[in-house]
Amino acid sequence: MHLKPFVLTALDSATSGGRRYHVWMGGLTLIMLVGAYAYSLQLRYGLGVTGMNDHVSWGLYISNFTFLVGLAAAAMMLVLPAYILKDVDFGRAVLMAEAVAVAALVMCLAFVVVDIGNPLGGWHLMPGIGFLNWPRSLLAWDVLVLNGYLALNLAIPFYILYSRFSGRQPDKRKYIPWMYIAVMWAVSIHLVTAFLLAGLPARPFWNTALLGPRFLASAFTAGPAFVILLLWFIRRETEYKISEGAFAKLALITTVAAQINLVMLGSELFYKFYSPTHHGINARYLFFGLDGHNALVPWIWTAIALSTVATIALMIHPVRRNPRWLIPACAALFVGIWIEKGIGLVVPGFVPSPLGEIVEYTPSLVELGVTAGIWALGMFVLTVLVRVALPIELGDVRSPYIDERRVTTIVRPRSSRPPRADVRPVRTR
Repeated sequence: MHLKPFVLTALDSATSGGRRYHVWMGGLTLIMLVGAYAYSLQLRYGLGVTGMNDHVSWGLYISNFTFLVGLAAAAMMLVLPAYILKDVDFGRAVLMAEAVAVAALVMCLAFVVVDIGNPLGGWHLMPGIGFLNWPRSLLAWDVLVLNGYLALNLAIPFYILYSRFSGRQPDKRKYIPWMYIAVMWAVSIHLVTAFLLAGLPARPFWNTALLGPRFLASAFTAGPAFVILLLWFIRRETEYKISEGAFAKLALITTVAAQINLVMLGSELFYKFYSPTHHGINARYLFFGLDGHNALVPWIWTAIALSTVATIALMIHPVRRNPRWLIPACAALFVGIWIEKGIGLVVPGFVPSPLGEIVEYTPSLVELGVTAGIWALGMFVLTVLVRVALPIELGDVRSPYIDERRVTTIVRPRSSRPPRADVRPVRTR
């Protein structure tokens, strides 16, 4: 009975707003259209219009995919303390983190689709229709865990929001068990992606037992950092209040994870360069260049500098507790991890090739356009999800069927019949 008013409320929240909101959504739509045009060129002429080649078969698309998987997994850093450990400081922030997870997963799946080349070939990955080669194939595991995690992050917030919209308290017995599953699932999606890289014996750059833990450490750095940026913006622009305790704890989580990430990066550098072998040639190309080829050197050192400076800043308590410094530090960490875990991780695995050939990779304008379009799609999805959740969480809207007397006062039906299903939801403020 409450479903139709819920849908109407969601549409109304997503399509109404001030001038800045419409400019923001219009700008994202324009970028998505540019990305769609770039993707149409890729569909027409094939992957030859990208910067990828026979030597570097994974480029900007998979680089963003590996980074965004971690961003999606990091939402559990709020779900775990809020729902399982019952930390009240995270209570009002957890749905925003799950919105980040949904948007990140949408972008992950979009990057996989565009990297396939011909999306019609995607039917091979559909369970029951194609041939997944499960459980032997790690790619099959990746398909299952990503789609399963997306389903969990859609179903749980929907149940919570729909229950509150309907005027009843969500039944913890119905969603807490799924929260436990989601927490374990969050770890699995990132580990499976790491194992997908580490399981390629011809690529020594990825053959390290630290790859999985490094994926988790970087995810628990960039994810909470992005959530801090989002919550800071929400608190500044809306009436939705986020406690200082939530920011303080998220900042502490980010700081600890950033320290662990730097320690693991230092361990990798020691392993690669203290007693160098031929298997470390990819790392030498990444950090110092090789035979005059050094396209990635400025990128990786920029990433390390951003991460190091931001981590040191966050380790200083007055700096971490001051939003004036916390926000730039989180932004720097986010960008640094994006470079390090994206281009700085995926591309060097292919340069030089197993045969010793050095073919550098530079993304084409088509790739840049498609990538920008997918990121705009993710921000569009995130904005809509936050826009829908905020009025319900604030109590501004409720189903008109909660209290019939209230409905008759606000809607003024012409007869004594129950209100129709198309009646607009009650706004309580």
